[in-house]
Amino acid sequence: MKNEYIPYPAIIESIQKESFDTKTFKVAFEDKAQALSFNYKPGQFMQVSLLGVGEAPISIASSPSWKGFLEFTIRAIGKLTRAICQLNPGDRIYIRGPYGNSFPFEGVSAFGGSLPAPAGKRQSDSSGGKGRDLYFIAGGIGLPPLRSLINSVFDQREDFGRIKILYGAKTPDELCFREELKTWNKMANTEVLLTVDKLEKDWKGNVGVVTTLWDKTDMTTTCGVAYVCGPPIMIRFVIERLLESGFKDENIYVSLERYMKCGIGKCGHCNIAEKLVCIDGPVFSYSQLKKFPEKERAIA
Repeated sequence: MKNEYIPYPAIIESIQKESFDTKTFKVAFEDKAQALSFNYKPGQFMQVSLLGVGEAPISIASSPSWKGFLEFTIRAIGKLTRAICQLNPGDRIYIRGPYGNSFPFEGVSAFGGSLPAPAGKRQSDSSGGKGRDLYFIAGGIGLPPLRSLINSVFDQREDFGRIKILYGAKTPDELCFREELKTWNKMANTEVLLTVDKLEKDWKGNVGVVTTLWDKTDMTTTCGVAYVCGPPIMIRFVIERLLESGFKDENIYVSLERYMKCGIGKCGHCNIAEKLVCIDGPVFSYSQLKKFPEKERAIA
């Protein structure tokens, strides 16, 4: 039986600088057989480590349809992440996983049963987000987990309605995937809206928190599905605006962050009420979050 705690070596193939403290690493398993058998879903994470330095959960930023490699977008904020951000192509890291649940967007919902069918749609045509308008709202480093889902959705673009991507960062330099954001905005029936907290030279876009983008587009819906990831305070106010816009509790999905050590439900570090984020999450519907004690809600 495989020891879940033993990671696999992976080689960094390339590094893309996203901002002054954030980079996207493209990595491939050193073991080719492992690479061929590896599968994951949007929203899942890996435990990423450097021997002698440490280990941390990092969301997978690449799409499952991109075979042969994984991508991780990492901000240098701690001992391990600073060490990783000093590495170069050809260097080795260690990864194990994938762990956690995923964003429901096709087939049967990850939370049991299918989402209710929108008006005029057969139930069989609208499980998860299929046939629906999809809304992605991210703040700061919260875009990488959603990027995996966004690119998976674009792989099946004809299966969905309107797509809106609302993304905010502190400064223009801290916006991740800037070229990809331009590409997404050119996709059919897709709108990308950006905002920054602080006005800087040459920035001609919106200034303000991400919820100010509600004034720039129509967010009203009765059956749209929203996916949210970002700082807890951002998530709190985004959910308030989504509810005001007509989104149902069960159609709002949030990816939460918690301190994790094992990633497999053994250490208990990531518990919220009776849930463990590493195995019951990191993706939760708002209808689930509402049941958590107020003091334990990540959005409080």
